[in-house]
Amino acid sequence: MRVILFTIGDFSIRSYGLIVALAVLLAIGAALFLARGTPYQKHIPNIIPYALFGAIIGARFWHVFFFQWSYYSKNLSEIFAFWNGGIAIQGALVGGFITAAIYLRIHRISFWEFADTVAPAIILGQAVGRIACFLNGDAFGSPTGSNFGIVYPEGTMAYDEYGSQPLWPAEVWEGQWDLIVFALLISLKNKQLPNGLMFLTYNILYALGRFMLEFLRGDSSRYMLNWTAGQWTSIAVILISAGLMMFFFIRNKR
Repeated sequence: MRVILFTIGDFSIRSYGLIVALAVLLAIGAALFLARGTPYQKHIPNIIPYALFGAIIGARFWHVFFFQWSYYSKNLSEIFAFWNGGIAIQGALVGGFITAAIYLRIHRISFWEFADTVAPAIILGQAVGRIACFLNGDAFGSPTGSNFGIVYPEGTMAYDEYGSQPLWPAEVWEGQWDLIVFALLISLKNKQLPNGLMFLTYNILYALGRFMLEFLRGDSSRYMLNWTAGQWTSIAVILISAGLMMFFFIRNKR
């Protein structure tokens, strides 16, 4: 668990950036593999820059306005200071999906068919991305109150918040849950499902796991019902996805 892996002169290689880059490359590779033999494969390299741009904007927006607005409302000059850290994976997904949908709309490609194809690749990238959070000491859990848990070293945000006491391995368990979702989606890949069902299943399963694990988080502000912004986002995703799923089932039956 190291925030900085090594240094070349004055340039530091941070574990977070390196692992996130590897997660993105793995997701792209998996998407290309899953889309082989389909008309969507050739569009994946073209859509990546737009999706990444939307993901970065969405990730920062979510972090600033939903997760840490109490801080940024008093430090407005830091809202655009990406280099100081502070992104949210849920916002990255929303931003990436929006920009991808715009690209697909322009090229007259079904968003739902494309999303169904690449959904397993997205959750696989998320699973690897959580390793970055673990190495960086963020997205950490709250104290377990026992000898069980992760003790983060000095130099991490978790240590700054709680010191040398065991914390719930929230980010580790989320990465493991993402791998379970990946396996479930792969098992559904060859099933004849209405368009959009695979993608919506991914949304619901990921949001469900995220909602439950947020109870263990120790780095998030809590709001109504003592829920975090991550939990409120997850509930919104589950409800919207379930509603769309019912609509697609009914439309397909008719």
